[in-house]
Amino acid sequence: MNKISMTWQGLLHTLAAVCFLGLAACAEEPVKPEAALDTPDHHYSTGIRLFAKEDYDGAMKEFARAVALDPDYAPGHAGMGLVHGQKRAFSQAYESLDKARGLQKPPMIVAQIMKIRVLTMERNEDWLKDAESEYRDGAKRDPQNAALHYYMGLASRMGFEFDKASEHFKTVLDLNKDLVGDADREWKLVQKIQRAAPGTKIGKQIALIDRISRADVAALFIEELGLDRLYEKRGKTFDSSFKAPGQSFQPDKIVAMEPATDIATHPLKADIDTVVKLGVRGLEPSPDHKFEPSKPITKAEYATMLEDIMVRITNDDKLATQFFGQKSPFPDVRPDLYYFNAAMIMTSRGILEADKVTGEFGAVQPISGADALLAIRMFKESLKI
Repeated sequence: MNKISMTWQGLLHTLAAVCFLGLAACAEEPVKPEAALDTPDHHYSTGIRLFAKEDYDGAMKEFARAVALDPDYAPGHAGMGLVHGQKRAFSQAYESLDKARGLQKPPMIVAQIMKIRVLTMERNEDWLKDAESEYRDGAKRDPQNAALHYYMGLASRMGFEFDKASEHFKTVLDLNKDLVGDADREWKLVQKIQRAAPGTKIGKQIALIDRISRADVAALFIEELGLDRLYEKRGKTFDSSFKAPGQSFQPDKIVAMEPATDIATHPLKADIDTVVKLGVRGLEPSPDHKFEPSKPITKAEYATMLEDIMVRITNDDKLATQFFGQKSPFPDVRPDLYYFNAAMIMTSRGILEADKVTGEFGAVQPISGADALLAIRMFKESLKI
């Protein structure tokens, strides 16, 4: 290569470097605000609000605007990391969070708080240890930060560390600053889970679900209540063959078709199959052999299932009609409804509770995993199982 070509090559590299630096400088140059509230703080708070409403694209636009107005605005980068995490783009999430960490000034700990949230979203190997490390780092810098304690509480809850979660939420309540209402709800939920004391991993997982499904209930009855063993121990005999309601028994169809044809690949298939064989009222497959594993369970349906199990375990058929003809104490349950007797049995024994303020049973409301688990705990205590 001659000297002239080498000189030109050097000039080209120099020009390329200058152009790159120029573009980088332009990219980092803040845009001018267009209104009084066109500020990084305002866009960040708006982004947080939109994120809470699950408008993740809107939140990202707000966080990006905050960064455009001030490229060194740490909360904006942290917010972008949070949205990336929600969208499962974890490499981008951690990159944004690292940038936020480098930009934030003491005692700001927004990067640590958002890192805890993103780790809780991803939940890969050792995620809870990493979250605890972020928590300790944040607590050294700003121990009175309610958000730090709150989101570490959520992380502990998701990691089944219910005692630690309770402590974190209690700290938020004691601080009495931000997130008090949210922390109070979470603290009560964790206390309910602790009272229910789920003994299996699947029970702990279901405890965190807001609205449990038919498949979840099947798993709870088998794994937490031990229904198959209870029926065997109590010596109750029953017809476990599937018969579609309102149809005559047809052996050829029973042999040719599974009782439930929509659970072949379901992760809880074994528990569902067992419950179907046991024939729990309210958990039967439909006439067209559909179990509908994802269908939410209402409180009325759950009460009816527990009533059926109680009748069969105790061999006391009178329980099924114990409250017939009585006046309903619930403003939302008429005494002629099919689940009235079940609601009365469950509430009179303290297995399920009516609303303490309105007195309503909440029949058509979905039931949470924590409530379902606690009911099983109280059910076992009621029958001394």
